[in-house]
Amino acid sequence: MSLYQRHKAVMPDWLALYYDKPIELTHGEGRHVWDADGNRYLDFFGGILTTMTAHALPEVTKAVADQAGRIIHSSTLYLNRPMVELAERIAALSGIHDARVFFTTSGTEANDTALLLATAHRGSNQILAMRNSYHGRSFSTVSITGNRGWSPTSLSPLQTLYVHGGVRGRGPFAGLSDAEFVRACVADLEDVLGQARSGVAALIAEPVQGVGGFTSPPDGLYAAFREVLDRHGILWISDEVQTGWGRTGEHFWGWQAHAQNGPPDILTFAKGIGNGMSIGGVVARAEIMNGLDANSISTFGGSPVTMAAGVANLAYLLEHDLQGNARRVGGLLLERLRAVGAGVPCVREVRGRGLMAGIELVRPGTDQAWPEAAATVLEAARAGGLLLGKGGGHDTSVLRIAPPLSLTVAEAEEGADIIEAALRTV
Repeated sequence: MSLYQRHKAVMPDWLALYYDKPIELTHGEGRHVWDADGNRYLDFFGGILTTMTAHALPEVTKAVADQAGRIIHSSTLYLNRPMVELAERIAALSGIHDARVFFTTSGTEANDTALLLATAHRGSNQILAMRNSYHGRSFSTVSITGNRGWSPTSLSPLQTLYVHGGVRGRGPFAGLSDAEFVRACVADLEDVLGQARSGVAALIAEPVQGVGGFTSPPDGLYAAFREVLDRHGILWISDEVQTGWGRTGEHFWGWQAHAQNGPPDILTFAKGIGNGMSIGGVVARAEIMNGLDANSISTFGGSPVTMAAGVANLAYLLEHDLQGNARRVGGLLLERLRAVGAGVPCVREVRGRGLMAGIELVRPGTDQAWPEAAATVLEAARAGGLLLGKGGGHDTSVLRIAPPLSLTVAEAEEGADIIEAALRTV
């Protein structure tokens, strides 16, 4: 019996697998991975933006092995040196005054914790979220996900109010200038708040929507939102699970593109900081983080092994200026992809920042999403030796490109060549 058959026999039907003939990845190095048949691939998805620096990065693997040789687990009931060291560095980098850091094991759990903090602080279960958003797969985070393809139930512990602004190129405000778009979205926010009961807890927003297809508003939108939120005492949660750690190139955090009114009240992170290890977390002002009036611990959040990996990975990222590399190499890659897209009728838009690019596919001559084309391109790219991702709302018609931040110019060119050939198969 094949591994695929064994998978289907014991795993849920809703656990998605890529490719008509799913592949088993057995090992990786740098920006490349290999499957069980010995095929080598250039990795342009990095385990869903998680292998942030490189596969099998020696600094990280050594830190993990050294820590595992001492002690693997202790829980948060005991002092944990690697956890404190990583928290100190993240607090300093967050931009949040008097910051406190709580570690989780995933981005879902981080956002769940942020919702707990915000609703407890404000005494309200009302949450503002963006249309087309994605924040995780727990009961609470599914209920604030504005993307029906990833929200399997309408039941919710929260009252969620959705506002415009996460998608620039579609919807009723798409034809406006950037300034007009921001004004229209602010007016929409004001209108939504006018229909809500007083005391909304928080707005949660991805600076760049990940699962939604790497869409983003004009710079400054969330700063304009912040002026409204502050008048009502509403907190701002920036979901940096996919945008953090310099991936956008221009900034270390996605919120910094909207920084006119300072940092968010709460920041969530995960994915890339562990370079494949299970790390998530929340940063918040002390008055918010310390506001819970019940006991709490984390059994696996802040594990000594994952924290050691995070410390080593963050040090490597900063010492090698991978944010700068994302800006430089990502800029070249986006320029090349836009040139490719201009010559392919099914490409509606190539968008992104740094090493976070999306290629939206539509039926030629229309604005109609074409998920079958995205699936075809995904298969053709794999056959050509390149791994990509998919996203883009419920229709999954956007190719998601997010390689490790150490990507070289030559690898960017190689990947763009394979994408061009794959697009021309549609």
